[in-house]
Amino acid sequence: MSPSTTCSSEEDWIGSMASTAEHTTVKETVSRCTTETATGAHTFEIVGYSLKKGIGTGKSYESGTFTVGGYTWVLSFCPDGLTKQQNGNAWLHLRLVSANAEVRAWHEVRLVKRASGAMGSGWTSPEPRTYSTVRGSNFPSSQSFQMKSDQRLEASGYIKDDCLAVRCEITVIKETRLEATGLKVSGRIDVPPSDITAHLGKLLEGEGADVTFSVGGELFPAHKTLLFARSPVLKGQLLGPMRDKATDCVIVDDIQPEVFRALLHFIYTDSLPDLGDLEGDDYCEMIRHLLVAADIYVMDRLKMLCQSVLAKKLDTKTVATTLGLADLHNCNDLKEVCIEFLNSSDEDDMQAVMETKGYANLKRSCPAVLVEVYERSKRRKT
Repeated sequence: MSPSTTCSSEEDWIGSMASTAEHTTVKETVSRCTTETATGAHTFEIVGYSLKKGIGTGKSYESGTFTVGGYTWVLSFCPDGLTKQQNGNAWLHLRLVSANAEVRAWHEVRLVKRASGAMGSGWTSPEPRTYSTVRGSNFPSSQSFQMKSDQRLEASGYIKDDCLAVRCEITVIKETRLEATGLKVSGRIDVPPSDITAHLGKLLEGEGADVTFSVGGELFPAHKTLLFARSPVLKGQLLGPMRDKATDCVIVDDIQPEVFRALLHFIYTDSLPDLGDLEGDDYCEMIRHLLVAADIYVMDRLKMLCQSVLAKKLDTKTVATTLGLADLHNCNDLKEVCIEFLNSSDEDDMQAVMETKGYANLKRSCPAVLVEVYERSKRRKT
């Protein structure tokens, strides 16, 4: 066989393989496993709470039955405990009463503050529990919850006018089904989420900046147009006497550099920066400074975001400081949360609050707020 003939044969073989590859298609099928849930709630009001005492250990009063996800449930109130050793504190039970049934469900059982209707302390299952009334099953038919002492319940606002309310929310996990297998054919085109904040965030590196802020000796390049749109106060500073027209630099002396850096991050990305290196009190203190900056620069969404973070961080150590800050900067929502926290605290928690430095500062700088807390507390008890 001549060389030219061999070469031609190899070219034909490669071309044939290329042609085959170009026309090869992959058949892809898809199936989907789905699980349905059903959620329902029931409130059980226990009127004449003190009159229920003395019924005897292990005995209970039951709510009306209620249905969630096709299954019947009941709440039970055991005022004298389950056993003689538990006599004193009351117990609650959530029980499946459907006959010969087995079901997986989440529960959220919470006491209701009688004055405000707000949900208070309670018991939430971290994962689905299995309830069963099938004979011989290893799973229980009920869950039990021990309540606080009557004195603490009353002091926390759960018992009022000798009445206690319990709200139970159940999410039942229903059948899991497999949808029919078929070819993967979709009539929709997925659109990626907005990435404008990611692109704007890159501008924080300083490219194209046309103004500089000097804060505590640190320089921060920025972009006027974006600042104009985000804060009327910053717009005024850029156009007003604080600006050094010769260097296009704005001097800021009422805020710390790290707080201004976080403020700029929010201006460009509409989100808080990663503050993972700050923990505990340092994290809360940073959020407080950022709230003050948001108030100064009239950035309402950032101000509300900081209020939300501080509200979630409330405890006996921080509530007095946070309440004073909320009152000073007209944060009405945060102020309401702080006052509710104080009025719902028992004697031990209130003593811990009064021993904090924040409480001493609150008495000195915002005595009217403490008067308001006291007056609301008195109204709740009458």
